[in-house]
Amino acid sequence: MIILYALAAAFGLGVLVVGTNIRVVKQFERGVVFRFGRVQTAVRGPGLTLLIPIADRLEKVNMQIITMPVPAQDGITRDNVTVRVDAVIYFNVADPVRVVVGVQDYVSAIGQVAQTSLRSIIGKSDLDDLLCNREGLNQGLELMIDSPAAGWGVHIDRVEIKDVVLPDSMKRSIARQAEAERERRARVITADGELQASEKLAQAAETMNVHPAALQLRLLETVVEVAAEKNSTLVLPFPVELLRFLERATPQASGSRESEVAMPSASAAALQSEMSKLDPPKVPDDASGLEVDPRIAGPYSG
Repeated sequence: MIILYALAAAFGLGVLVVGTNIRVVKQFERGVVFRFGRVQTAVRGPGLTLLIPIADRLEKVNMQIITMPVPAQDGITRDNVTVRVDAVIYFNVADPVRVVVGVQDYVSAIGQVAQTSLRSIIGKSDLDDLLCNREGLNQGLELMIDSPAAGWGVHIDRVEIKDVVLPDSMKRSIARQAEAERERRARVITADGELQASEKLAQAAETMNVHPAALQLRLLETVVEVAAEKNSTLVLPFPVELLRFLERATPQASGSRESEVAMPSASAAALQSEMSKLDPPKVPDDASGLEVDPRIAGPYSG
């Protein structure tokens, strides 16, 4: 009976020891085994892993991509502009053994390297590069962080600069610069349009010089356009060429009007010549022989 109890106790102890030394490694994890404090080069994959009691100790390492935001860093660019830049890093573990043995806290180490690298890239870049050439800066920042991280068994997947905060005075300066650039483009476009219009007008003038009737047709089109606006007064310019044409077409009517106008002037000249032939009245030198009108002399007689 005592032997049965002993066997049952030994079996239960064996099950307990085996149970405590069986580990489950998930699909996104890898296991690093330390045997008597020495790391084993063989990495345990996902599934059940049996450890030697007392001798082995298992460290699980997450192989998923970790997203870590980099706090905003204040810096001065190469052209002496104060900016505030933040970023985000995507990385994962490439070598579980190096991550466990080579660095104590690889996440914190990557964060510190990212902050210092971000400050360095700000100081080496111009403001225009921070605003327009983000792809190049992202690649440069990724290389700067990946250089020490590779020795720790960490792979930097990508680095992205999220936001660049500028001072208010710099924002106003950039706005004025953009406004001046838009005004310059508008003036260039206007000047180009005037140049093309002048070329077309010169070609039209040459065509109208060769064909004068085209000018008359253009005049009639202008009159139609003005009359379509329902104006109360319409000023119609009468071309001199049309007057000349009418003058050539009616020579007899113009001759009769000239003769009628010339007749009154001839009669006036004849009347003036007849009046010049009459003798002027004679006034005597001695007034003794003159008789005074009784109506006039009446009040003065006596």
